[in-house]
Amino acid sequence: MNYGNIKYFDIADGPGVRTTLFVSGCSHHCPGCFQPETWDFGFGRSYTAETEEEIIASLAPDYVDGLTLLGGEPMEKTNQRSLLPLVKRVRETYPQKDIWCYTGYTLETDLLSPSRAHCEVTDELLSYIDVLVDGEFVEAQRDLTLLFRGSRNQRLIDLPATLKKGEVVLWEQK
Repeated sequence: MNYGNIKYFDIADGPGVRTTLFVSGCSHHCPGCFQPETWDFGFGRSYTAETEEEIIASLAPDYVDGLTLLGGEPMEKTNQRSLLPLVKRVRETYPQKDIWCYTGYTLETDLLSPSRAHCEVTDELLSYIDVLVDGEFVEAQRDLTLLFRGSRNQRLIDLPATLKKGEVVLWEQK
């Protein structure tokens, strides 16, 4: 897997101070995407063991609230396989910190059922994510007033509550 950027001290992609990993590769190609360069799976740098160590270390301070996965598309099958060890390690090392993931896929139709996005690691990966921001960016529904998302069709999903209840539970800011 490649990644385009890592933002330390990010305050835009989830609540509080976060480390945000922008993975490369996206097959959605949403018109109006804020970083179309990340559509290319070869964009940026190779994600390595050293990269993972830097991310883990960046989460250590108490003032860092969690990890956010963005893209590109974290839920492309190849990216899921590379991200699973990271999110598992974050959950084990920092159980008090949350993990957010932005995806253009839709939870019910693309990630919880057989689809082009679902693979052998999807269910386990989802089990470590606290908030899933799902749905493609739709330029006609762009709304800069929305919290932590770019278009009105996108949802902030409380993933643990959703998986437990068996129906979508939206995340609410505390």
